[in-house]
Amino acid sequence: MIRLDKYLADMGLGTRSEVKRSIARGAVTVDGQPVRKPEHKIDQTSSEVRFDGAIVGYEEYEYYMLNKPQGVVSATTDNRDKTVLDLIGTKKRKDLFPVGRLDKDTEGLLLITNDGALSHSLLSPKKHVDKVYYAKVEGMVTAEDVEKFREGLDIGEKLPTKPGELEILKSAEISEVRLTIREGKFHQVKRMFHAVGKEVVYLKRLRMGSLVLDETLAPGNYRPLSGQEVAELKKK
Repeated sequence: MIRLDKYLADMGLGTRSEVKRSIARGAVTVDGQPVRKPEHKIDQTSSEVRFDGAIVGYEEYEYYMLNKPQGVVSATTDNRDKTVLDLIGTKKRKDLFPVGRLDKDTEGLLLITNDGALSHSLLSPKKHVDKVYYAKVEGMVTAEDVEKFREGLDIGEKLPTKPGELEILKSAEISEVRLTIREGKFHQVKRMFHAVGKEVVYLKRLRMGSLVLDETLAPGNYRPLSGQEVAELKKK
């Protein structure tokens, strides 16, 4: 059971104060009956709630896969730049957030949700969740680099990075690689390559845990996760 004003506010129909005024003016019905008390308790799984005649369904959790484009920041609000939440035009909840972050110039998979427990599970260092990236790197990536990544690198912190799995796709002046890491330190991929004398010029996240970027999503596009995708993410 949940208070009517919280139900409506959670679904983005206004602040608690605004929805209380709407309830008071008779804009809301529950199971066909006008309700004017914001504290009225409803069953969010079975009650039919209407706001100005339109049905308001309740979603406790939302899960979206976003193909983050360059130039957008991984934040809930920002005074200068567009945020990843600005791209989710069909969201119902007002408490969504990105799980982890991608740098402003990094593209690829980003999970947007309001499920704090799932976010903690995916980001906890103890969980060792794989994060897979495709990168273009200035400089020839070598078998020696692969071994250094496997051993762990000094990126200027107290401890070296945990072992990373570096796969060379193309070794040239601009090399192409796939990298799997199990941490999420600030600018980690860029700092790891910098530690071996190379610079990342393009970075895209392909996978996080069981969640794989849907390549039909153009940069800036998104879709809800399927039930199976959510279930796979929640597996321990």
